[in-house]
Amino acid sequence: MSTSADAGRDGGIAETGSEDAAHAGRVASHTRRAERVSGGLRLAISTLTIWRAGAPRADAAAVRVAMTAAPAVGLGLGAVAAGSAQLADWLTGSPLIAAVIAVAALAAQTRALHLDGLADTADGLGSNKPAEQALALMKHSDIGPFGVVTLVLVLGVQISGLAASFAIHRGPVAVIVAAMAGRLAITAGCTEPIPSARPGGLGSWVAGCVRVRTAVVAGIVVAIVAGALGLIVDPQTAALAAAAVALGLAAALVLLARCIDRLGGITGDVLGALVETSAAVATLVVAVRF
Repeated sequence: MSTSADAGRDGGIAETGSEDAAHAGRVASHTRRAERVSGGLRLAISTLTIWRAGAPRADAAAVRVAMTAAPAVGLGLGAVAAGSAQLADWLTGSPLIAAVIAVAALAAQTRALHLDGLADTADGLGSNKPAEQALALMKHSDIGPFGVVTLVLVLGVQISGLAASFAIHRGPVAVIVAAMAGRLAITAGCTEPIPSARPGGLGSWVAGCVRVRTAVVAGIVVAIVAGALGLIVDPQTAALAAAAVALGLAAALVLLARCIDRLGGITGDVLGALVETSAAVATLVVAVRF
């Protein structure tokens, strides 16, 4: 009898020990996942903005999270820019000034990194040179005529679109949606089928790091968030905000296809060009009246 009882107790202890080990394993797994997400978010902030968020490990998992989380970074950047622009609108009563402040605030928070990428990409695509020479041209610090013209036109579209939105009380929503739509283009540009145009640089670091289905989910989430923000104003703005995400991304994908065909893949400059292109189209969509 005692032997049977001892065996039962030993079995109970063993079962309890197995449960404890399984629980500890689950806790450790959740901890690693939380650390991976936290590290990826901090990496996204440090890479895409002037704001420092520590020095997380830039391993493959962190890079994947960082590029997937790019629209969330855009939400934060857009919120800061929208607040600055709305204050300017209240103080001056000028939608144009508010729009300029919004664009300036976004550029300041990124050291104009994406605008620089837009100009360099325009120079590379407009050079009509072979891919290797075009890529070499894009690495130069100076801006050529194609870059200057493209910057003027894209900034003109962004400022005029935002000014029109501020004039009809959609300004802050337009700023935030444009910032998110622009960074969603980064997520799309880093999906698995898309190669890097050259070894080294940001492009080779992030190329193909995001799964297509993950990017699709990110796009749906961004469209929902944009629609929810638009609903603060009215249902029409909500519909336009969600459409702005889709149409901005579509424009960026057209440019991305051209860059892949012309340059062979993505670079850091190409990603910057995708950001500004998507944002410009998004600002126009939110400003539509009907």
